[in-house]
Amino acid sequence: MLETILLAFLFARIKKLSIKPIFKTWHIYPIVVLEIISVIGQVMIFNENYQMLRIVSFLKTIYLTSYLFLVFKYEIYNIALIGAACVFGGGILNDVAIKANGGFMPVFPSISYITGYVKPESFNVVKDIHVLGNSASKFKILTDYIDLGYSILSVGDVLIRVFVFLVIFYSIKKANDKYLEVDI
Repeated sequence: MLETILLAFLFARIKKLSIKPIFKTWHIYPIVVLEIISVIGQVMIFNENYQMLRIVSFLKTIYLTSYLFLVFKYEIYNIALIGAACVFGGGILNDVAIKANGGFMPVFPSISYITGYVKPESFNVVKDIHVLGNSASKFKILTDYIDLGYSILSVGDVLIRVFVFLVIFYSIKKANDKYLEVDI
């Protein structure tokens, strides 16, 4: 979700907010560490080493939970509730797609074929819930088709990332407010 964090940083800069204050407390660093682990996992996948995929689902829960440090630090409870609703809705959309497709999430790679992130045979090597999508796939709009070249997202995944964006952006906003209060 690195791109989501970077997008929140960019949006904060457009809003003339400084990103530095969010790094003045430890609350962002668990997210940074987990994001580094995620990037390492992405590099491993690019190199056709799929060992990391075994712990990815476990890491997702820890990763999303690590955002609670920011929620509590900056007291952005209402924003977190909106984000949690997005996570819940995204999870439901993903579950609908999986259930409609016999317990599997169809994936429709495009750019990822070009970047080398996905190879057609990788779906045979990696035995998880992801399968190569085809014309028999149901609810294609809910499947993984939003191809970033290094990750393929579903609409549900995008909704889950809304939580990340909201928490990061509003943490930056609150950190700037607190930073200005200290300077005055």
